[in-house]
Amino acid sequence: MISDPVGDMLTRIRNALMINRPTVDVPHSKLKLEIARILKDEGYIEDFTVGEEKPAPVIQITLKYYGARRDRRPVITHLERVSKPGRRVYSPRQELPRVMSGMGIAIVTTPKGVMTAQQARREGVGGEVLCYVW
Repeated sequence: MISDPVGDMLTRIRNALMINRPTVDVPHSKLKLEIARILKDEGYIEDFTVGEEKPAPVIQITLKYYGARRDRRPVITHLERVSKPGRRVYSPRQELPRVMSGMGIAIVTTPKGVMTAQQARREGVGGEVLCYVW
């Protein structure tokens, strides 16, 4: 049993990036699917697909790298879990974080869905800050 599924997803991605793996499999959930969608829209990962494997479906995330073959570097340099099961972090619209002065993103879950902090500011909603990515 996993007590923090989002933290597990971020750790799997982080570990795969450290050993330059092309893909990583993550157990499926709606929240993790939305996080993967945001990472793709923002250009941090190449793509993701949902496999219908038994007994449980998985999300296969294709990681993104840059540089020549020998000098390959991951696009994601840092993944940080903010709100944890033991300590939830909520922010109103005015106090949503700006990560690395706009060079990174904060993923927030709001009443209008999962989105980046920048989108939440535009929508005029606050919510729970899930993680930072840069």
